Amino acid sequence: MNRETGIFAIFKREWLRISSSKICIWGIFVAPLLSTIVLLWMMNSGLPSRIPVAVVDLDNTTVTRGLVRRLDAFEKTNIQYKSLSFREARQQMERMEIYAILTVPKDFTKDAISGARPRLVYYTNNAFLISGSLLFQDLKTISTLASASIGLQTAEAKGFTENQIMPVLQPVTIGAHPLGNPWLNYSVYLNNILLPGILQLVILMFTISCFGSEIKAGTGRKLVETGDNSILKVIAGKLLPYTVIYTGIALFFMTVLYCINNFPLHSGFLPMFLNYLCLILAAQGTGVVLLGIFRNYRLSLSIASLVGMVSFSIAGFSFPTLAMDGSLSALSNFFPLRHFFLIYVDQALNGIPVGYSMYRYAALLAFVPFAFFFFGVVKKMLTDNIYEE
Repeated sequence: MNRETGIFAIFKREWLRISSSKICIWGIFVAPLLSTIVLLWMMNSGLPSRIPVAVVDLDNTTVTRGLVRRLDAFEKTNIQYKSLSFREARQQMERMEIYAILTVPKDFTKDAISGARPRLVYYTNNAFLISGSLLFQDLKTISTLASASIGLQTAEAKGFTENQIMPVLQPVTIGAHPLGNPWLNYSVYLNNILLPGILQLVILMFTISCFGSEIKAGTGRKLVETGDNSILKVIAGKLLPYTVIYTGIALFFMTVLYCINNFPLHSGFLPMFLNYLCLILAAQGTGVVLLGIFRNYRLSLSIASLVGMVSFSIAGFSFPTLAMDGSLSALSNFFPLRHFFLIYVDQALNGIPVGYSMYRYAALLAFVPFAFFFFGVVKKMLTDNIYEE
């Protein structure tokens, strides 16, 4: 009886393997689902708010009490403790009960009015970068308001009107207009890259695993024979089921992010869907390249996990690539997530014409033909069935 061969035979064989493997079910289906739930739930509020701080007000005058009330009115700040000493407040920060301390020295109001220039001191715990940075902004704002409030009271006491005073206290009015993410929503900022980054990591790992497991099980030669000794048919048949699954996961991500949570999608559905599809193909191509370069199943898996994790840092969404060393900035172009991120910014956030992003789409798709150079190596690995312990 003739055995069925060709791409479709390998496709069916791989689909049955995926559906019967607990590792595949947990890694391909459950992990992205749990990641989506956990990340969106963690950042549900969008921007951290009501972060606890302590105030040490040694002056305790009408002016300083007014400043403290203004600080507490800020959305990001919650004055949880009014400590009697800086030592007590510092101990609270060491116990991580608070993330910032504002200290108002004794005779602050009197010295300010007399022109002695007292010092308003604040400390932020920047071991927690986001909370420390947000509180730093509020404390810097309140220190500026304190200076303006004292100056206003002093000038009014000398007989000047408010219209005469304000041009001196605030000669330049600042208008801030954040672009792309005007709500400063951390969920918009992070989840649109973290979730595709997790998907890329899953793709890299399982692309290598789907071939490496054949070598480990000693079925590589049989697989090549099923593909009519054509490595192109073998790779296409093996990866096609995963491509279908990953495309479904991408559609799930897009539904959750852009339909349910209403995140910005200015250029519409198609450009971002094409972005996800190109990322899937690029990550699969990268997985084949890694297996072909290192020619060792376990080592390739380790390198793939390293590449997947480094992608989060080198993509440039948390630290700009222009500020990196020149070699690292150039190296970022060899990571698919970098190009995905730039397309996302242009299409979803800025909504520029899709033609301006075409070279980024091309950069993603370039990972696919690059993998062709390693098809021979992968075929030899499958045919020889040599699994290195």
